[in-house]
Amino acid sequence: MGKGGGYVTVTAEEVEELRRRNGELEREMEDMKKEMVQLWRRAVVAEEAEERLCSQLAELEVESLDQARDYHSRIVFLMDQISRLSSSSLEVVVTNS
Repeated sequence: MGKGGGYVTVTAEEVEELRRRNGELEREMEDMKKEMVQLWRRAVVAEEAEERLCSQLAELEVESLDQARDYHSRIVFLMDQISRLSSSSLEVVVTNS
């Protein structure tokens, strides 16, 4: 590009090159917009999946806590039964002696 008296002169070749480059940049920008929309959609899907997984995890935590309480109650019951049986066995042994 040449300068003449404060004005910039541009040749027809330079104008055509600028137009071509502008077209390339516009296509690249459209491609980037499409890619950005795809990435946004994927992020939305991932966020929804994360929410579902968190919900399922919470349900599993509640279920496992309930099971742990049930098992604990069962163990306490069985320990009580064993204790009673042991006491009964000792009474029989002491009575028979």
